Amino acid sequence: MKSLLFILFAVGCMLTAKSQSLTYKTFKIDFQLGYTFSEHQNTGAGASFTVEPHYSLNDAFAIGLRLEDEGQAYVSGDHFYNLKLSWLSSYCATGEYYLSNSGIRFFVGGGLGFFTRTSLNYFTSETDVPTATLPSLNTLGLFPEAGFEFKHFRLSADYDITANSSSYLAFKAGFFFGGGHK
Repeated sequence: MKSLLFILFAVGCMLTAKSQSLTYKTFKIDFQLGYTFSEHQNTGAGASFTVEPHYSLNDAFAIGLRLEDEGQAYVSGDHFYNLKLSWLSSYCATGEYYLSNSGIRFFVGGGLGFFTRTSLNYFTSETDVPTATLPSLNTLGLFPEAGFEFKHFRLSADYDITANSSSYLAFKAGFFFGGGHK
């Protein structure tokens, strides 16, 4: 509940603040889908969904709040079935620096925030009795990010680093509302 109130407060502040941007609109919201690769040997590739509202402080710098969910699945076993589903949710404060102001806008940035990993392990044993566990773990994390925007299309890559070894690389494509030329 506290994080929901914080998110609503942060978005409210962004909506009511006055912009210093001269060329671009003050507020925008990114929506991205991504393909992720984990550091763990026991998990393969996964998918991510990101929503990120931004507030432009000027034409070159924007701050925001990234809300992202990333999921992965892994199946193993010769005689016994083992399924592992892993879900990582993150809530991060972000900053982006745009390297140009026209055409294709390349950017670099990063963020810092909270990551919550939830895993579902389902396996059968010799007794053929299925067992499921659902542990959850909260931790701090950060990520560097780079990419570009063209018109309302956005392409980026980031590497999410968490304290609990849940790090992953994500390649994301999407679009955004707002933020275009004034």
